[in-house]
Amino acid sequence: MSVADKSEKKSGGLGETVSVIVQALLLALVIRTLFFQPFSIPSGSMRPTLLEGDYLFVTKWAYGYSRHSLPFSPPLFDGRIWDGVPERGDVVVFKFPPNPSLDYIKRVIGLPGDRVQMRDGELWLNGERVPREKTGTIEDADITEMQGPVDVYRETLPNGVSYDTLDLSPNSIGDETREFVVPEGHYFMMGDNRDNSTDSRFNVGFVPHENLVGRANIIFFSIAGGASPLEIWRWPTEVRLGRFFDFVE
Repeated sequence: MSVADKSEKKSGGLGETVSVIVQALLLALVIRTLFFQPFSIPSGSMRPTLLEGDYLFVTKWAYGYSRHSLPFSPPLFDGRIWDGVPERGDVVVFKFPPNPSLDYIKRVIGLPGDRVQMRDGELWLNGERVPREKTGTIEDADITEMQGPVDVYRETLPNGVSYDTLDLSPNSIGDETREFVVPEGHYFMMGDNRDNSTDSRFNVGFVPHENLVGRANIIFFSIAGGASPLEIWRWPTEVRLGRFFDFVE
């Protein structure tokens, strides 16, 4: 084989490698944009439903596609394509309205036109108290982030969706609010960790429909102790195997 032949073979091999990498990146981009996007939970605002260190897939087609479905949210178009609307109780990833470069994850509590209020730690929708039943306490600090027992309450929304909430304090700043009237094209979001959640009661405000990224679907990995999934040596003590492949409800 001549030197020219060897050079051509090396060049061809490099070209094929680059082509495969580019195709793989494009495929990953299409999957991330249209189908599933992985997210990690960075805070405790959705405890006990979601914990810091949970890694989950979000279904991107659940509510259609907006510019926020694309990386870096380029202003290519307004509104949504193949529009879909969330239901009360959906756990949703959305762009933080004051700063759309940030992703938030909360539960949909109020739909357009709803009246939402907290009274003495209880949720009220459209003038009706949302059923709330104490189911017990949790003493696991990995779940509650607190030392000692924390009360757990089961809420049931008007459409039948039920979920657990934490009550860290009986008189927190979010336990008493004014009545919020959700504007058209917006949603009222709240965290399940009611006393430790920055949500629509505070500076998140009403979330525009365009800001929805997708619905949280399934946890595929979970690790405690602030560990990174790359710290394999911490897996034996920190990985939460029991949360693998749990559906988000």
